[in-house]
Amino acid sequence: MKVFKAVDKIILKIEEFILSYAVIIIALMVVGKALSRALFSYSPPFADEVSQIAIVVATFMGISYAARKGRHISMSAFYDLAPFKVRKFLSILIPFGTAAVLFVLAYYSSLYVQDVYESGRVTSALEMPAYYLYIFIPIGFLLGGIQFLRNMWINITNRDEVYLGTDVKDYNDDDTNDLEGTHL
Repeated sequence: MKVFKAVDKIILKIEEFILSYAVIIIALMVVGKALSRALFSYSPPFADEVSQIAIVVATFMGISYAARKGRHISMSAFYDLAPFKVRKFLSILIPFGTAAVLFVLAYYSSLYVQDVYESGRVTSALEMPAYYLYIFIPIGFLLGGIQFLRNMWINITNRDEVYLGTDVKDYNDDDTNDLEGTHL
């Protein structure tokens, strides 16, 4: 069990590192391109490509991180009004279904990455293999699926509480939240 916790902590740190630097790269590339165009009437051709890579990385590697922190998109109107037992059931069913969809997407996106790899395509500005851009998609789907399974498991093993993510309890069960309607 300690090994799994250590691996999980390492994966969390890697995700945080990748996500933070991807956002920084996006900001630098977009602002740098705008300033370069305004000041020198020149736009570096690689800026769009680097931004695109960073956006793909941040989007797909962020799936797992968002699931871990309970920050994924959710339609919670009925869930918030439901009694505890219904919320508990949904907190097991929804992550299971989401994980299944993410694993299917990981499979098909890995087939796509393999197809791009075999085609030998390269990016236009950097002339790097195009599959470098797409390799993060199946990795993100796979890690996201694993994280949603973990969310499901934590809700199965903890019968008295509902968890939105492995690190986050359901805000409906939070005793410190005295303000109605303040959560989104």
